[in-house]
Amino acid sequence: MSVFRKGTKKKLVSEINVVPYIDVMLVLLIVFMVTAPLLMQGVKVDLPDAPSAPIEDTDDEPLIVSVRADGTYYLNLGEEEKVARPLAEIKETVAKVLRQKPKTPVLVWGDTDAKYGLIVSAMTHLQQAGAPSVGLVTEPPQE
Repeated sequence: MSVFRKGTKKKLVSEINVVPYIDVMLVLLIVFMVTAPLLMQGVKVDLPDAPSAPIEDTDDEPLIVSVRADGTYYLNLGEEEKVARPLAEIKETVAKVLRQKPKTPVLVWGDTDAKYGLIVSAMTHLQQAGAPSVGLVTEPPQE
């Protein structure tokens, strides 16, 4: 018996085997789908329950101004999103962002126990900063 095979030789194929890349892609897709809801960070506020329709999904990340019950304001921008800021500073920062990206959605998270005047004040300052519309975030009612 000889060591060498007789017959046709198989030609080497120099193509990439795609199957492992598809497996990796699917695993990454699942990982990102699981971790995406966990990445939403911000100041903890107790949102009011109200029936509402979801807003249109845009590619731009929204600017979220949080109003706590004690009257402090927070902006989810940069590293200091858990630091209370004066409303005038938030207005200047939002105006700068909207000059760069005018289509950025602006939302207000108002605590259930926050005074109505605090939330309206935040909304008027945001409109003065150049936000064409300001959305209020609510929780869907628990049934």
